[in-house]
Amino acid sequence: MNKVKVGIVGFGLSGQVFHAPIIQAVDGMEIVKVVSGNPQKVKQQLPHTEVVGTIDELLLDEAIDLVVITSPNQTHYPYAKQALQAGKHVVVEKPFVIHSEEARDLIETASRHKKLLSVYQNRRWDNDFLTLKQTIESGVMGEIAHYEAHFDRYRPQIMDRWREQEGPGSGMLYDLGAHLIDQALHLFGKPIRVYADVFPQRAGSKVDDYVHLVLHYDKMRVILHSGSLVTQHGPRFQVHGSQGSFIKYGLDSQEDMLRQGGLPGQPGWGADREEWYGELTLASDGTMQTEKVKTLQGGYERFYQGMLAAITDHAPVPVQAEDALNTIKVIELAMQSNAEKRTVPFA
Repeated sequence: MNKVKVGIVGFGLSGQVFHAPIIQAVDGMEIVKVVSGNPQKVKQQLPHTEVVGTIDELLLDEAIDLVVITSPNQTHYPYAKQALQAGKHVVVEKPFVIHSEEARDLIETASRHKKLLSVYQNRRWDNDFLTLKQTIESGVMGEIAHYEAHFDRYRPQIMDRWREQEGPGSGMLYDLGAHLIDQALHLFGKPIRVYADVFPQRAGSKVDDYVHLVLHYDKMRVILHSGSLVTQHGPRFQVHGSQGSFIKYGLDSQEDMLRQGGLPGQPGWGADREEWYGELTLASDGTMQTEKVKTLQGGYERFYQGMLAAITDHAPVPVQAEDALNTIKVIELAMQSNAEKRTVPFA
C-alpha cells in the first residue's frame, strides 16, 4: 500500500514535538515536506524531508495527501482554507481557529472540496482522561453532578513566545483552555450556559494566564480551571455522582516523554505512575468503599492512526471539526461572559 504523504506547516514546539514524532511512528504515513524558516532544525530531526519556505511551495506538491497546520493560531484559518482548496486533507493544531465563523467556513470548504478536516485535540488520548471517560461511561458513579478538571502550572516568568504576547488567539484560554473545553464537550456535549473569569494574573503579563470556567448542564456543573502560579497541584480530575466519586492526581506522561525525545512504542509510553492511579469511592448500603483504578495506557498516536484510517478506509476522522467548532464557540462565550460579568447562554 502506498504511504499517505504528509506536509507539515510550521516546525516550532507543536510541529517538532507533538506532531512529527507521532506521525513518524504511524505505519502508513510519511512526512515528505515541511514549511520552516529554520531548515537546519528540521534536518536534524527529519534528515530526508524537504524543507520549503512557504505554504504555497508545499501545496504545489501534488503527491502530498495530508497537510498538518502547526503554525501560530492566527494562521490556522487562512492556511487550512488554502490547503483544502488545493485538494488536500487537513489536520489543524488546536485551537482550531480564532473565531467560530472561520470554523464554519472551513467545514463548508472541506465538504465542498470533498476533503477530510480534523483538529489535533490530542489530550483525548491522555491516560488519565481515557480512564476517567471509561469510569464515567461504566455508570458506577450514577448520575454525574459535578465534574472538575485542572490544568495548572507554575510558570511565574513571562516567556518570549507568541502565545504570551498580545495578539489574536494568544493566552491561556485558547491554549490549555481549548484542551479542557474539548474534553468536557467530548464527555457531556454542548452546555446550556457558560460563565468565565479570565485575566492576566502574573506581574507583567499581557495575556490571560488565569482561566476559570463554569459550564451549566441542567443539574450538573462542569468546572474547568487553569492557572500559572500553582506550586502545589491538587487533583487533575474530580468527578462526583449520585453513587460515587472519582479523584485523579498527576498528568499524563506523553508530553514530557516527547520533549525528551521519546516515541510511541517505547517502554513506559502512555503509562502512569502507580501512586497517581485514581481513587473510586462508591456508596453501598450506607458505607463508603474506596478502590484504586489502574490508569489506562495513553496514546497520542491513535489520532494519526485514525486519520490514516479515515483517508484510506473511509473511517470517521478521530476528532470531528464540528466538535472543534463548539470548543471555539465556548471560548467566544467565555470571553463575552468575562467582559460582561454574567453567565451567557450557549446559542
